[in-house]
Amino acid sequence: MNRVRIAIVGCGYVADFYLATLPNHPFLQLTGAYDRDLRRQREFTGYHQVDGYGSLPDLLADPAVELVVNLTNPSSHAEVTRLALLAGKHVYVEKPLAMTLPEARALVDLAAGRGLLLGSAPCNLLGETAQTLWRALREGVIGTPRLAYAELDAGPIPRLPFETWVSASGAPWPYLDEFRTGCVIEHAGYYLTWLTAFFGPAVEVTAYAAAVVPNPYLEGAAPDFATACLRFGGGVVARVTSGIIAPGDHSLRIVGDEGVLTVTDCGDYESPVTLTRAAGEAPVPLVRSRGPLHGYDDVHRMDFACGVADLARAATGETPSHLPVEHALHVLELTLTMAEATGGTVMRPSTTFAPFPPMPWAGE
Repeated sequence: MNRVRIAIVGCGYVADFYLATLPNHPFLQLTGAYDRDLRRQREFTGYHQVDGYGSLPDLLADPAVELVVNLTNPSSHAEVTRLALLAGKHVYVEKPLAMTLPEARALVDLAAGRGLLLGSAPCNLLGETAQTLWRALREGVIGTPRLAYAELDAGPIPRLPFETWVSASGAPWPYLDEFRTGCVIEHAGYYLTWLTAFFGPAVEVTAYAAAVVPNPYLEGAAPDFATACLRFGGGVVARVTSGIIAPGDHSLRIVGDEGVLTVTDCGDYESPVTLTRAAGEAPVPLVRSRGPLHGYDDVHRMDFACGVADLARAATGETPSHLPVEHALHVLELTLTMAEATGGTVMRPSTTFAPFPPMPWAGE
């Protein structure tokens, strides 16, 4: 396919993971990057040997740029995305799409009104593990699915040496932003994206969030624990838990009338999918039809750039989007409901989305 020219806004911690996996998608051509912290920009562009822009207006005025990859801090997501759309660029934004639902709706409307595409992370739905699991559900290997348990415990972050964590180009892990934004907004989308793609829009959410451990780094930090039960239109009930206090656990179990599907880690594109038919029976790995993706390290085993590539293909008309923005908007509403549920809440989502296709398999 023809090359699609992209530019990165935001050269912080996550940007290195996008650059590391960009070679998986050779039709994406990086024109350059910009960060409001020019020292950080120089470190990033020097490390990756890419060009830098003198300002955000310079980047947005560059006619070569077709798609902006917005990797700024969450509080800047909405404004940078809005400016890029107004400049006539397609936009792929790191999660969250925005920090409030009204802001996100306005961006979706702006993109549609200008005939532009808008997409949002997380992109782990496009990975081999999620697609293998989705195919197994479509083929009915566990009969009718009834129940799902999704764990998104990132580990006991407050007791880990997070102040020493740096990316490949030297960007520190932005722990104050992480604590301010909260683990739910940072992490819950990884499984909410899967569950809603598999089972359709949630029709009811019961959620609870709390600050379990005092945070000495930031007064008024977001909750460090949240859980929600979601009911889907087809009858499936799912429980999603997110936190940064308990030991790390990124697993998923989907229970059906004829068996259980299990995934160890939603953040690992090579995490196996296993099927257990009966209690006491050894789990059987499901056959995978496509090869694994490459270009990630032992800690971050995701192809971060594949979401950008998917949006770029949709922008050229080659394929439909496999991460449609209406779906991202619904996931954001569920995420914000969990994150803001201090004291507990029950709600019926106002957003919805139409079914969308899975990734094609080799030979199909």
